[in-house]
Amino acid sequence: MSDDGHQRTGTERVPSRQRRRFPGISSRAYEHPADRSALVALRKLTGFDAVFKALSGLLPERSLRLLFLSDSVRVSERQFAHLHDMLRDACYILDLEKVPPMYVTQDPQPSAMCIGLDEPVIVVSTGLVELLDEEEMRAVVGHEVGHALSGHSVYRTILLFLTSLALKVAWVPLGSMAIMAIVTALREWFRKSELSADRAGLLVGQDVRASMRGLMKIAGGNHLHEMNVDAFLEQAEEYDSGGDLRDSVLKILNVLPRSHPFTTVRAAELKKWAESRDHQRIMDGHYPRRDEDKDTSVGDSFRESAASYAGDVKDSKDPLMKLVTDLAGGAGDLGGRVRRGFDGFRSPPSAKGDAASGDREE
Repeated sequence: MSDDGHQRTGTERVPSRQRRRFPGISSRAYEHPADRSALVALRKLTGFDAVFKALSGLLPERSLRLLFLSDSVRVSERQFAHLHDMLRDACYILDLEKVPPMYVTQDPQPSAMCIGLDEPVIVVSTGLVELLDEEEMRAVVGHEVGHALSGHSVYRTILLFLTSLALKVAWVPLGSMAIMAIVTALREWFRKSELSADRAGLLVGQDVRASMRGLMKIAGGNHLHEMNVDAFLEQAEEYDSGGDLRDSVLKILNVLPRSHPFTTVRAAELKKWAESRDHQRIMDGHYPRRDEDKDTSVGDSFRESAASYAGDVKDSKDPLMKLVTDLAGGAGDLGGRVRRGFDGFRSPPSAKGDAASGDREE
């Protein structure tokens, strides 16, 4: 340990820490099964990376980099030094050799992203920096480093480009539909990738309560004294189990245009993973290694993803998911249950019908 509180490793200086480190960890260790299966399949496609690199001429990546350089503040030892220490610390814990550049951009909306084809770039807004305390911010930085380690930045950049392209060609019916179909699929994958990155943030911060506080603040602002983690998680339970089939359909419609899962859902998913055996095994030092990635089976990854989705459907208390489970189990009276579930979508009875039935206001 050096006099300034930093450890020296060769010619590098890394911040001192009391957190567990994961040498050689593969991103497969923390990736959500649906995220992992997609990434494994993409990585196995011969020439896939080359195709995406070829797209770099079409994507505004160079313009974005110049924009951040010219109109944002680059995190360094001299600017936002506390974020610089967190970034290097996160890269050290997850054993990411090259520390990605990070920028702080003026935006009151709390947000963060990791984009880039050639190399990942992390961008955080001033709204987020001002909203979170040190431990909450550490989890966010770890979240973005998790994106970088998983290679999510490439696909995130493609998603941003296609979303912009879909708006520009909206007047071309078939072209717009084709692009939006791809965007919808990418958004479904990216929502799962956010759950993966939340897990990476927990591995870096190693404080589940701080991760929960950060998600609560993103949902409800800087009023932590007015909020409660347990009550916040109860909202996720109510969201999952409440309502009828109409609400189930509305949930799907609400989430389709989003790149991120709803905040209460993220909190509940992270708490569930934090209490899982998988998380404990990682903390005990038993996790997949990066040098084993090339031997990963695409078939095994898809089976894990399918099993995860099946488990989510089985364990869900959502009325539509329960109906799907009952269908698989051969439950009877399907027609009656569907009619009762969608009664609220019917037109209200006419006044004449009300009078005929004898229902009158007093």
